[in-house]
Amino acid sequence: MSERLNVLKTYKLYVGGKFPRSESGRVYEVTDAKGKWLANAPLSSRKDARDAVVAARKAFGGWSGATAYNRGQILYRVAEMLEGRRDQYVAEVADAEGLSKSKAAAQVDAAIDRWVWYAGWTDKIAQVVGGGNPVAGPFFNLSSPEPTGVVAVLAPQESSFLGLVSVIAPVVATGNTAVVIASEKSPLPALSLGEVLATSDLPGGVVNVLSGRTAEIAAPLASHQDVNAIDLTGADETLAKELEIAAADNLKRVLRPQPVDDVDWSATPGTERMTAFLETKTVWHPTGALGASGSSY
Repeated sequence: MSERLNVLKTYKLYVGGKFPRSESGRVYEVTDAKGKWLANAPLSSRKDARDAVVAARKAFGGWSGATAYNRGQILYRVAEMLEGRRDQYVAEVADAEGLSKSKAAAQVDAAIDRWVWYAGWTDKIAQVVGGGNPVAGPFFNLSSPEPTGVVAVLAPQESSFLGLVSVIAPVVATGNTAVVIASEKSPLPALSLGEVLATSDLPGGVVNVLSGRTAEIAAPLASHQDVNAIDLTGADETLAKELEIAAADNLKRVLRPQPVDDVDWSATPGTERMTAFLETKTVWHPTGALGASGSSY
């Protein structure tokens, strides 16, 4: 009996709930920590970036309009699906980051738990950052958070899965949609995440995943007039400055990167990454007026 050949996986982008190849048809080699070939990943073009923004904008209305409770259910479903494919991600993370199986497993478990953590926050963040404001005068003054819109996210270069989840989950938990640029050197876990998102009840276009040269893809996203915010976590100092200047064209919200040595993705996150992409809506209402029935409101 002849030896069976393995069926090699073809990695694709994840845009609008579908799995297209790069518009350019280009790919680049992805290797493991020891330089061994793992796969060919799509080399996204500017056109791919624009298509991802269109998909994210189209999905924004429905996702931002969903109840916070429903968004939490869907994020929890992502965790469920990841739990069922845990072994696959342990292997991919081990290859991508040169970790032992046990350390890779710890990273994957933490990433799954991170989805659960943010799922629990979807219907609570409004109470933390919103509420009634004390004002002088006969008024009620109420503030409530609303999602910013389409957020471009540069995933961390070093933490291919836990860091990736840690920057995506807070963006979508609060009702934004995302265009994510995967780690340039270790994009495979991010591209595989698209397969989980597609089967997790997450509407197509809420998260879009691109791979390729970070600087090449990020440039058109930073200056895109329909991108409302950008997370520069995965950019080096020079690139971050260039993108921040480009983002000023339409006054995007910008989350600046922290020094790599200062980031501990395993630590319990605070609310900062959620509030970074929220806007505050304030409503004023007079008090003491009498309605037709004579009661005050």
